Amino acid sequence: MPDVSLYPHQVEALAKLHNGSILVGGVGSGKSRVGLAYFWRSCGGEIKVNGKGVSKAPTIKRDLVIITTAKKRDSKEWEEEARPFEFKKYKINMVVTSWNQIQKEINTYNNFFIFDEQRVCGNGRWSKSFLKIAKKNRWIMLSATPGDTWTDYIPVFIANGFYRNRTDFIQQHVIYKPYMKYPVIDHYINGGIMIKQRNYILTVMPFKKKAEHVDQTVKVGYDVVTYKRVWHDRWDVYDNCPVDEPGKLCYLLRKVVNSDQQRIDAAYKLIKDNARVIIFYNYTYELNLLREIATELKRPLGEWNGEVHSEIPNKNSWVYLCQYSAACEGWNCIETNCILFYSQSYSYKQTVQAAGRIDRLNTPYDQLYFYTLKSNAPIDIEIGRALQRKENFNESAFVGKK
Repeated sequence: MPDVSLYPHQVEALAKLHNGSILVGGVGSGKSRVGLAYFWRSCGGEIKVNGKGVSKAPTIKRDLVIITTAKKRDSKEWEEEARPFEFKKYKINMVVTSWNQIQKEINTYNNFFIFDEQRVCGNGRWSKSFLKIAKKNRWIMLSATPGDTWTDYIPVFIANGFYRNRTDFIQQHVIYKPYMKYPVIDHYINGGIMIKQRNYILTVMPFKKKAEHVDQTVKVGYDVVTYKRVWHDRWDVYDNCPVDEPGKLCYLLRKVVNSDQQRIDAAYKLIKDNARVIIFYNYTYELNLLREIATELKRPLGEWNGEVHSEIPNKNSWVYLCQYSAACEGWNCIETNCILFYSQSYSYKQTVQAAGRIDRLNTPYDQLYFYTLKSNAPIDIEIGRALQRKENFNESAFVGKK
């Protein structure tokens, strides 16, 4: 019978969960283990926790379906978390699939779903599939960031029976700005009702992490003259042609900033001073620069990007180069306490997820070091400000400031 290790904050959260809950916990807080324990109990079973209590096999036959990211599906992270529960021994079928495949589960009945991460904002295909599944099955959701606005909660409010549909929610709570070409929310009404509903859904799992975060911004210079040439003249200094599109302009500004020799030198020093370091970057030209540094320092090198997914080197020292979009989630590493953000991500969520790769409950380190290389270039400053506000950087808004 299962004997599962849980921390106090996990035990407390487990006792509060109910069908339709969103378990809210930071990256590395152990949401997966709590979700699996709740599934076991929802099927009439009992588990020993930290060697205490009694174990009892489930009395209700349900399959477990986990909807997660493609990265977590491929890394078999959920299978590893489920090992202590011995599902196969009790003839419990566990299926792990990705959000991209959620539509294939809409005809599933009377099973249990764990939705890993909040992916049902808006009124798209994922949200519609989620609502069809929620009507016919038991479910919970796990998320570090459940919602930024009230409209993000509409699907889970509907799934919990608070509203008939999206229109019902809008009629009761949304006031639009007048005289607009398209609907723009001016403000919400009846906020007390929404707060009560959200509090019912959310099971917050706060915990004090064992390891202390040491966040250090390393200031670096940049080529001011070239930056101004790109910005003021809207000129591509690499291909010698004009630039009109905001995304391209921001890309060029960042290339001027991120390929500066002072930034390269700072990265070189940090890699040299830290035996094992994970480095997050955005662009291919950054990857090439970082490869050169690792080669010069004769460091074993591993990579995770859109084309390569190599393992972390099994050596006493190494460099592991990670592209934000490919490697910010779905894996973890407790063999180092150092992450270098060579360049900043536009996404607050990606930044938090990336930091979480080493910020795990079972890390052996007392301190975790996060170094961010940052210049005084306007685009670097504005990206940093957006992340501090827990927002994403908006290229069009930045370019429009000229």
